[in-house]
Amino acid sequence: MGRRLVALSSPDKVLFPADGITKAGLFEYYVRVGPAMLPHIKGRPVALERFPSGIDGQAFYQKDAKYPPGWLDTVEVPKEGGTVRHVVVNEVAALAWLAQQNAITPHVWLSRADRPHQPDRMVFDLDPPEGAPFDVVRTTALQTRDLLEELGLVPFAKTSGAKGLHVVVPLTRGPRTEEVAGLADRIGAELVRRDSDRLTMEGRKAKREGRLFVDTWRNGYAQMLVAAYGLRARPGAPVSTPVEWAEVEDASLSPAAFTIRTVPERLERVGDPWAGMGRRARSLKQAERRLSRLEAAQADATTDATDRWGHLKPLRKK
Repeated sequence: MGRRLVALSSPDKVLFPADGITKAGLFEYYVRVGPAMLPHIKGRPVALERFPSGIDGQAFYQKDAKYPPGWLDTVEVPKEGGTVRHVVVNEVAALAWLAQQNAITPHVWLSRADRPHQPDRMVFDLDPPEGAPFDVVRTTALQTRDLLEELGLVPFAKTSGAKGLHVVVPLTRGPRTEEVAGLADRIGAELVRRDSDRLTMEGRKAKREGRLFVDTWRNGYAQMLVAAYGLRARPGAPVSTPVEWAEVEDASLSPAAFTIRTVPERLERVGDPWAGMGRRARSLKQAERRLSRLEAAQADATTDATDRWGHLKPLRKK
Protein backbone atom coordinates (compact mmCIF):
# COMPACT_ATOMS: atom_id res chain seq x y z
CA MET A 1 0.00 0.00 0.00
CA GLY A 2 2.00 2.93 -1.30
CA ARG A 3 5.34 2.89 0.52
CA ARG A 4 4.09 0.43 3.13
CA LEU A 5 4.25 -3.34 3.15
CA VAL A 6 1.80 -5.01 5.53
CA ALA A 7 2.19 -8.76 5.87
CA LEU A 8 -0.97 -10.79 6.44
CA SER A 9 -0.47 -14.04 8.34
CA SER A 10 -3.08 -16.83 8.60
CA PRO A 11 -5.41 -15.25 5.99
CA ASP A 12 -7.76 -18.24 6.11
CA LYS A 13 -8.35 -18.01 9.87
CA VAL A 14 -12.12 -17.82 10.40
CA LEU A 15 -13.06 -14.85 12.60
CA PHE A 16 -16.87 -14.97 12.14
CA PRO A 17 -17.74 -18.70 12.12
CA ALA A 18 -21.47 -18.33 11.37
CA ASP A 19 -20.75 -16.01 8.45
CA GLY A 20 -17.60 -17.58 7.03
CA ILE A 21 -15.65 -14.32 7.29
CA THR A 22 -11.90 -14.82 7.48
CA LYS A 23 -8.99 -12.67 8.54
CA ALA A 24 -8.36 -11.95 4.86
CA GLY A 25 -11.95 -10.68 4.63
CA LEU A 26 -11.38 -8.36 7.61
CA PHE A 27 -8.17 -7.11 6.01
CA GLU A 28 -9.89 -6.47 2.67
CA TYR A 29 -12.82 -4.67 4.33
CA TYR A 30 -10.64 -2.12 6.13
CA VAL A 31 -8.57 -1.50 3.00
CA ARG A 32 -11.74 -0.87 0.96
CA VAL A 33 -13.47 1.46 3.45
CA GLY A 34 -10.21 3.06 4.58
CA PRO A 35 -10.41 6.22 2.43
CA ALA A 36 -13.87 7.06 3.85
CA MET A 37 -13.03 5.95 7.39
CA LEU A 38 -9.68 7.70 7.68
CA PRO A 39 -10.94 11.31 8.16
CA HIS A 40 -12.99 10.16 11.19
CA ILE A 41 -10.16 8.28 12.89
CA LYS A 42 -7.04 10.13 11.74
CA GLY A 43 -4.95 11.81 14.42
CA ARG A 44 -6.86 10.20 17.32
CA PRO A 45 -5.61 7.74 19.92
CA VAL A 46 -7.01 4.29 19.12
CA ALA A 47 -7.64 1.23 21.30
CA LEU A 48 -7.89 -2.20 19.70
CA GLU A 49 -10.56 -4.78 20.43
CA ARG A 50 -8.72 -7.97 19.45
CA PHE A 51 -10.05 -11.48 18.80
CA PRO A 52 -7.09 -13.82 18.16
CA SER A 53 -9.40 -16.88 17.92
CA GLY A 54 -12.40 -15.19 16.30
CA ILE A 55 -15.52 -13.69 17.83
CA ASP A 56 -16.42 -16.90 19.67
CA GLY A 57 -13.05 -17.00 21.42
CA GLN A 58 -11.31 -14.97 24.10
CA ALA A 59 -11.13 -11.24 23.37
CA PHE A 60 -9.24 -8.36 24.95
CA TYR A 61 -8.81 -4.60 24.67
CA GLN A 62 -5.35 -3.27 23.94
CA LYS A 63 -4.61 0.38 24.57
CA ASP A 64 -0.84 0.26 24.88
CA ALA A 65 0.87 -0.15 21.50
CA LYS A 66 3.02 -3.29 21.66
CA TYR A 67 5.84 -3.65 19.11
CA PRO A 68 4.31 -1.56 16.31
CA PRO A 69 6.25 -1.29 13.02
CA GLY A 70 8.54 1.71 12.81
CA TRP A 71 6.34 3.53 10.32
CA LEU A 72 3.16 3.33 12.45
CA ASP A 73 2.34 6.54 14.33
CA THR A 74 1.79 6.39 18.08
CA VAL A 75 1.18 8.94 20.83
CA GLU A 76 1.87 8.91 24.56
CA VAL A 77 -1.02 10.39 26.55
CA PRO A 78 -1.48 10.97 30.29
CA LYS A 79 -3.45 8.50 32.40
CA GLU A 80 -3.94 8.17 36.13
CA GLY A 81 -0.59 7.19 37.60
CA GLY A 82 1.40 7.47 34.38
CA THR A 83 1.01 7.42 30.62
CA VAL A 84 -0.11 5.04 27.89
CA ARG A 85 1.09 4.86 24.28
CA HIS A 86 -1.76 4.50 21.78
CA VAL A 87 -1.70 3.67 18.10
CA VAL A 88 -2.68 6.60 15.85
CA VAL A 89 -4.19 5.64 12.49
CA ASN A 90 -3.05 8.19 9.92
CA GLU A 91 -3.08 6.07 6.75
CA VAL A 92 -4.96 3.14 5.26
CA ALA A 93 -1.93 0.89 5.76
CA ALA A 94 -2.37 1.39 9.51
CA LEU A 95 -5.94 0.05 9.27
CA ALA A 96 -4.58 -2.98 7.43
CA TRP A 97 -2.03 -3.49 10.21
CA LEU A 98 -4.89 -3.46 12.77
CA ALA A 99 -6.56 -6.26 10.81
CA GLN A 100 -3.31 -8.22 10.91
CA GLN A 101 -3.55 -7.95 14.73
CA ASN A 102 -7.05 -9.52 14.63
CA ALA A 103 -8.33 -6.12 15.82
CA ILE A 104 -11.91 -6.37 14.61
CA THR A 105 -13.10 -3.12 16.20
CA PRO A 106 -11.09 0.11 16.58
CA HIS A 107 -12.26 2.48 19.33
CA VAL A 108 -11.27 6.15 19.07
CA TRP A 109 -10.97 9.13 21.39
CA LEU A 110 -13.22 12.18 21.05
CA SER A 111 -10.09 14.35 21.03
CA ARG A 112 -7.07 14.34 18.77
CA ALA A 113 -3.63 13.25 19.87
CA ASP A 114 -2.07 16.73 19.78
CA ARG A 115 -4.59 18.09 22.36
CA PRO A 116 -5.93 15.13 24.33
CA HIS A 117 -7.67 17.35 26.91
CA GLN A 118 -9.58 19.38 24.29
CA PRO A 119 -12.23 17.26 22.51
CA ASP A 120 -13.56 18.19 19.09
CA ARG A 121 -16.47 15.75 19.34
CA MET A 122 -19.41 15.34 21.72
CA VAL A 123 -21.44 12.13 21.68
CA PHE A 124 -24.81 10.84 22.85
CA ASP A 125 -25.05 7.05 22.90
CA LEU A 126 -28.72 6.05 22.72
CA ASP A 127 -29.08 2.61 24.29
CA PRO A 128 -32.58 1.09 24.13
CA PRO A 129 -33.97 -1.34 26.70
CA GLU A 130 -33.85 -5.04 25.90
CA GLY A 131 -36.45 -6.02 23.33
CA ALA A 132 -37.42 -2.46 22.38
CA PRO A 133 -38.20 -1.83 18.69
CA PHE A 134 -35.71 0.27 16.77
CA ASP A 135 -38.38 2.96 16.33
CA VAL A 136 -37.75 3.90 19.98
CA VAL A 137 -34.12 4.66 19.11
CA ARG A 138 -34.97 6.51 15.92
CA THR A 139 -37.50 8.74 17.70
CA THR A 140 -35.01 9.59 20.45
CA ALA A 141 -32.27 10.33 17.91
CA LEU A 142 -34.57 12.79 16.15
CA GLN A 143 -35.45 14.45 19.48
CA THR A 144 -31.72 14.71 20.21
CA ARG A 145 -31.08 16.23 16.78
CA ASP A 146 -33.82 18.82 17.28
CA LEU A 147 -32.50 19.90 20.69
CA LEU A 148 -28.91 20.12 19.48
CA GLU A 149 -29.97 22.23 16.49
CA GLU A 150 -31.97 24.42 18.89
CA LEU A 151 -28.68 25.00 20.71
CA GLY A 152 -26.91 25.97 17.47
CA LEU A 153 -24.96 22.72 17.08
CA VAL A 154 -24.77 20.47 14.00
CA PRO A 155 -25.46 16.80 14.87
CA PHE A 156 -24.58 13.71 12.85
CA ALA A 157 -25.86 10.15 13.32
CA LYS A 158 -24.47 6.65 12.97
CA THR A 159 -25.62 3.21 13.95
CA SER A 160 -23.74 1.71 16.87
CA GLY A 161 -23.35 -1.59 15.05
CA ALA A 162 -25.43 -3.17 17.83
CA LYS A 163 -28.95 -2.04 18.79
CA GLY A 164 -28.60 1.73 19.24
CA LEU A 165 -27.60 4.96 17.54
CA HIS A 166 -24.82 7.43 18.23
CA VAL A 167 -25.46 11.15 17.79
CA VAL A 168 -22.12 12.92 17.30
CA VAL A 169 -21.50 16.68 17.34
CA PRO A 170 -18.35 18.30 15.89
CA LEU A 171 -16.99 21.05 18.15
CA THR A 172 -14.55 23.89 17.80
CA ARG A 173 -11.55 22.93 19.91
CA GLY A 174 -10.81 24.99 23.01
CA PRO A 175 -12.91 23.91 25.99
CA ARG A 176 -11.46 21.12 28.08
CA THR A 177 -12.93 17.66 28.55
CA GLU A 178 -14.70 18.50 31.81
CA GLU A 179 -16.52 21.43 30.17
CA VAL A 180 -17.63 19.32 27.19
CA ALA A 181 -18.71 16.46 29.44
CA GLY A 182 -20.57 18.85 31.74
CA LEU A 183 -22.53 20.38 28.88
CA ALA A 184 -23.30 16.93 27.45
CA ASP A 185 -24.75 15.92 30.83
CA ARG A 186 -26.95 19.04 30.90
CA ILE A 187 -28.17 18.41 27.34
CA GLY A 188 -28.94 14.82 28.28
CA ALA A 189 -30.87 16.03 31.33
CA GLU A 190 -32.91 18.39 29.15
CA LEU A 191 -33.74 15.52 26.78
CA VAL A 192 -34.92 13.42 29.72
CA ARG A 193 -36.94 16.31 31.18
CA ARG A 194 -38.81 16.67 27.89
CA ASP A 195 -39.67 12.95 27.70
CA SER A 196 -39.13 11.43 31.14
CA ASP A 197 -41.62 8.60 30.55
CA ARG A 198 -39.41 7.13 27.82
CA LEU A 199 -35.90 8.37 28.58
CA THR A 200 -33.48 8.13 31.50
CA MET A 201 -29.89 8.91 32.45
CA GLU A 202 -29.90 6.27 35.17
CA GLY A 203 -26.72 4.24 34.85
CA ARG A 204 -28.04 1.17 36.68
CA LYS A 205 -30.08 -1.03 34.38
CA ALA A 206 -32.31 -2.19 37.23
CA LYS A 207 -33.51 1.39 37.74
CA ARG A 208 -34.20 2.29 34.10
CA GLU A 209 -37.69 0.75 34.24
CA GLY A 210 -37.86 -0.01 30.52
CA ARG A 211 -36.70 3.44 29.43
CA LEU A 212 -34.03 4.24 26.84
CA PHE A 213 -30.66 5.16 28.37
CA VAL A 214 -29.22 8.49 27.19
CA ASP A 215 -25.53 7.77 27.77
CA THR A 216 -23.29 10.84 28.03
CA TRP A 217 -20.50 9.10 29.96
CA ARG A 218 -18.41 8.64 26.83
CA ASN A 219 -17.56 12.35 26.90
CA GLY A 220 -15.15 11.89 29.80
CA TYR A 221 -11.36 12.00 29.45
CA ALA A 222 -9.90 8.96 27.63
CA GLN A 223 -13.37 7.54 26.96
CA MET A 224 -13.78 6.04 23.50
CA LEU A 225 -16.38 5.40 20.82
CA VAL A 226 -16.53 2.72 18.14
CA ALA A 227 -15.02 4.30 15.05
CA ALA A 228 -17.24 5.23 12.12
CA TYR A 229 -17.20 2.21 9.77
CA GLY A 230 -15.82 0.07 12.59
CA LEU A 231 -16.80 -3.59 12.34
CA ARG A 232 -18.45 -5.14 15.41
CA ALA A 233 -17.66 -8.60 16.75
CA ARG A 234 -21.19 -9.94 16.42
CA PRO A 235 -22.86 -12.55 14.23
CA GLY A 236 -23.68 -11.03 10.86
CA ALA A 237 -20.59 -8.78 11.05
CA PRO A 238 -22.51 -5.49 11.56
CA VAL A 239 -20.80 -2.15 11.01
CA SER A 240 -21.16 1.11 12.94
CA THR A 241 -22.32 3.13 9.95
CA PRO A 242 -22.84 6.89 9.42
CA VAL A 243 -26.33 7.66 8.13
CA GLU A 244 -28.20 10.68 6.82
CA TRP A 245 -30.93 12.19 9.02
CA ALA A 246 -33.41 11.37 6.26
CA GLU A 247 -32.52 7.71 6.83
CA VAL A 248 -33.16 8.09 10.56
CA GLU A 249 -36.57 9.54 9.75
CA ASP A 250 -37.37 6.47 7.61
CA ALA A 251 -39.20 3.80 9.62
CA SER A 252 -37.49 1.08 7.57
CA LEU A 253 -34.04 1.90 9.00
CA SER A 254 -32.46 -1.14 10.60
CA PRO A 255 -28.89 -1.35 11.96
CA ALA A 256 -28.75 -4.95 10.74
CA ALA A 257 -28.71 -3.66 7.16
CA PHE A 258 -25.14 -2.37 7.46
CA THR A 259 -22.58 -5.18 7.43
CA ILE A 260 -19.10 -6.01 6.21
CA ARG A 261 -20.71 -7.15 2.95
CA THR A 262 -22.99 -4.15 2.33
CA VAL A 263 -21.05 -1.11 3.55
CA PRO A 264 -18.33 -1.00 0.84
CA GLU A 265 -21.01 -1.04 -1.89
CA ARG A 266 -23.04 1.55 0.04
CA LEU A 267 -20.03 3.90 0.12
CA GLU A 268 -19.58 3.52 -3.63
CA ARG A 269 -23.29 4.20 -4.21
CA VAL A 270 -24.12 7.05 -1.80
CA GLY A 271 -20.77 8.22 -0.43
CA ASP A 272 -19.99 9.09 3.18
CA PRO A 273 -22.77 10.99 5.03
CA TRP A 274 -20.12 12.34 7.40
CA ALA A 275 -17.86 13.79 4.68
CA GLY A 276 -16.73 17.27 5.69
CA MET A 277 -18.03 16.88 9.25
CA GLY A 278 -15.15 18.92 10.68
CA ARG A 279 -16.25 21.99 8.72
CA ARG A 280 -19.55 21.96 10.66
CA ALA A 281 -17.88 22.37 14.06
CA ARG A 282 -19.52 24.91 16.34
CA SER A 283 -18.61 26.79 19.52
CA LEU A 284 -19.45 25.24 22.85
CA LYS A 285 -19.99 28.69 24.37
CA GLN A 286 -22.93 29.57 22.14
CA ALA A 287 -24.60 26.24 22.93
CA GLU A 288 -24.00 26.76 26.65
CA ARG A 289 -25.65 30.22 26.56
CA ARG A 290 -28.71 28.91 24.73
CA LEU A 291 -29.05 25.94 27.08
CA SER A 292 -28.75 28.24 30.11
CA ARG A 293 -31.67 30.28 28.78
CA LEU A 294 -33.75 27.11 28.37
CA GLU A 295 -32.89 26.00 31.89
CA ALA A 296 -33.71 29.42 33.32
CA ALA A 297 -37.07 29.47 31.55
CA GLN A 298 -37.87 26.04 32.94
CA ALA A 299 -36.82 27.11 36.45
CA ASP A 300 -39.08 30.18 36.20
CA ALA A 301 -41.99 28.03 35.06
CA THR A 302 -41.45 25.68 38.00
CA THR A 303 -41.25 28.57 40.46
CA ASP A 304 -44.48 30.07 39.09
CA ALA A 305 -46.26 26.76 39.61
CA THR A 306 -45.15 26.16 43.21
CA ASP A 307 -44.95 28.00 46.50
CA ARG A 308 -41.68 28.59 48.36
CA TRP A 309 -41.87 25.13 49.94
CA GLY A 310 -42.11 23.43 46.53
CA HIS A 311 -45.83 22.66 46.86
CA LEU A 312 -48.09 23.14 43.88
CA LYS A 313 -50.02 26.40 44.09
CA PRO A 314 -53.81 26.10 43.97
CA LEU A 315 -55.45 27.07 40.71
CA ARG A 316 -56.97 30.55 40.81
CA LYS A 317 -60.72 30.79 40.42
CA LYS A 318 -61.95 32.97 37.59
